[in-house]
Amino acid sequence: MIAVSAAALAQPPTPAGLWKTYSDRTGQADGLVRVVEVDGEFEGTVQAVFSPPASSPNPLCEECSGELRNAPIVGMKILRRLRWDGEEYSGGEILDPDDGKVYRCRMRLVDDGRILEVRGFVGIPLLGRTQTWLRAD
Repeated sequence: MIAVSAAALAQPPTPAGLWKTYSDRTGQADGLVRVVEVDGEFEGTVQAVFSPPASSPNPLCEECSGELRNAPIVGMKILRRLRWDGEEYSGGEILDPDDGKVYRCRMRLVDDGRILEVRGFVGIPLLGRTQTWLRAD
């Protein structure tokens, strides 16, 4: 009876936490992103950039536009407005500091919340790419 009660009270995993990011192009670890929940929406901020593969542990977003142009990538909010839709987290956007572009985004937890699949796309999800992030905390 106690085990059943504990299981009923257990909360499903959320994407909140620290994630090690990996390049979908090279497979190498890129850095760390801290995902937090703010008013029911998830957002992510770069905590660290690994060098290599980056040329510097403190790179600037040279390809970004507007106020983010040449801003430090560490400390930059790259995920915004992702909400649980009953199946996955969607409706948000992700900034790719490598090309300075903002993409629509969705993400889903797999492997009991230890893996986060993050998909950035233009228009429809079919036109995009997926990165696999591993929980670091």
